[in-house]
Amino acid sequence: MKPILQTERLLLRELNVGDAGSFYELNLYENVIRYTGDRSFENVEEATRFLQNYKDYETNGYGRWAVIDKSNGGFLGWCGLKYSKDGDETDIGFRFFEHYWNKGYATESARACLTYGFQKLELKTIVGRAMADNIASVKVLEKLGLVFEKEFDFDGHRGVAYRIDKDCFAAK
Repeated sequence: MKPILQTERLLLRELNVGDAGSFYELNLYENVIRYTGDRSFENVEEATRFLQNYKDYETNGYGRWAVIDKSNGGFLGWCGLKYSKDGDETDIGFRFFEHYWNKGYATESARACLTYGFQKLELKTIVGRAMADNIASVKVLEKLGLVFEKEFDFDGHRGVAYRIDKDCFAAK
């Protein structure tokens, strides 16, 4: 499958049904989904159905992308942009297997997604949301230059919303 984005270490491409096993496994880890409001898939077949029905690429022209290690082809997790019709806004999100945390992959892939969003898609603003207790994700958002906007209710938890405008983003 053709890459959407590349960084020094990573390749980002569309998710596909061939990723179902990795996608299923990613959501099995309690620490990975603790702050997401998501639940684990029941089985690989449910993950396959999710990926078969994932229409963001066709509907919006972008979405969450598989993050692949260029050195060995391994699936590290996902990162990408998601359009929300409700808020008429685009969100940056990421999720990685725990053994890839603290290696800069979230920041590296998210920075590439922001660059793509602002330069290629010509978005004006991108938002990021996290549970306030998800310190690591909040740090990534801040490292990327997103600025705190407000608190909100995130599935019964304190959530924080950040945003960055195109004219404030510096692709590094």
